[in-house]
Amino acid sequence: MSGNEWLTERFEASRGRLRAVAYRILGSLSEADDAVQESWLRVSHADASGVENLEGWFTTVLARVCLNILRSQKSRREESLEVEASKPGAVVEAKSMDPENEAVLAESVGLALLVVLERLAPAERVAFVLHDVFDIAFEDIAAILGRSSAAARQLASRARRRVRGASRGSGVALSEQRETVEAFLAALRSGDIDGLLAVLDPDVVRRADRFAVPLPDARELHGARRVAEEVLKYRDVARVARPIQVNGAGGIVVAPAGHLRTVISCTVEGHRITKMEVIADPERLRRLNLAVFPD
Repeated sequence: MSGNEWLTERFEASRGRLRAVAYRILGSLSEADDAVQESWLRVSHADASGVENLEGWFTTVLARVCLNILRSQKSRREESLEVEASKPGAVVEAKSMDPENEAVLAESVGLALLVVLERLAPAERVAFVLHDVFDIAFEDIAAILGRSSAAARQLASRARRRVRGASRGSGVALSEQRETVEAFLAALRSGDIDGLLAVLDPDVVRRADRFAVPLPDARELHGARRVAEEVLKYRDVARVARPIQVNGAGGIVVAPAGHLRTVISCTVEGHRITKMEVIADPERLRRLNLAVFPD
């Protein structure tokens, strides 16, 4: 077996793991595949004769490719959000959603986590994913990022705090808030209006900004029945909606392909939602403190 054939065989054996690493760093299946292929091109043109740990080398090359992609894609995604949000009401449409891809995203990483990861700086995201998800040593991460081990550790720690968030101490446990939001989403996805009424306070108030609801008269609704009937119109959108912490409290994120479009902040009292605020204004979305719920 020639040297190139041997390297090809070893890379192909690692391709599945490399794709998993790239997907969790980039949050996009197509970009993950592109990153793996770019990594192979770099590896295949390099001298591997002195490499003792091929798996580690492959991961290092891939992580550097992903870091470059993250740095270039951050500005593109912000511009994309601005363009799509320029039309009020457009951010909650589900026409372009791919159910198969969404299912993969939800099962493998979680849409809420992808949204939070996307808010991290590229170096923070790489450090967090490589260490916390794939248990790669900080010494190796430091070499990828071109920083010291202590700096790499600090980046991962900062990212971890942002990902996990913290309760704002409202008196309602995060577990209760999460259970209530999950019950709401389950009822919405199944079209169960009685289930929605059971989780909505009779006097619930739903407010929305103009980017989510264009018509001024429809931006505020009162009463469980009216709110339940209105949210049922978005049953299809609910499949890309997940529970999330919003400013330390319970909420819902709508994120097709893991890219933030709409956030619903919920106030929970006695296992019922008393207030809902639908936020789709790009500027307001950027200011929100979002975090995943603890397992």
